[in-house]
Amino acid sequence: MNIILWIIFGAIAGWLASLIMKTNREQGFVLDMVVGIVGAFLGGFIFNFFGARGVTGFNLPSLLVAVLGAIVLLFIVKSVRRA
Repeated sequence: MNIILWIIFGAIAGWLASLIMKTNREQGFVLDMVVGIVGAFLGGFIFNFFGARGVTGFNLPSLLVAVLGAIVLLFIVKSVRRA
């Protein structure tokens, strides 16, 4: 059951990040989910690197970490696509 909750959590984080970065029309549900899950790992790594807590569970601070990580990921992907 936990894996389903993590997929839903990643989908929400990826969807919010795609709305912020204005890539929502280019992505579908599956890509939003992947971006959110990878963004959660990336955001957790970035926050841990700077000494803050990363993703700690299903709560609002963890969602914000995941969304920020997904935004960083989308920014990197958009930068690489332009080059």
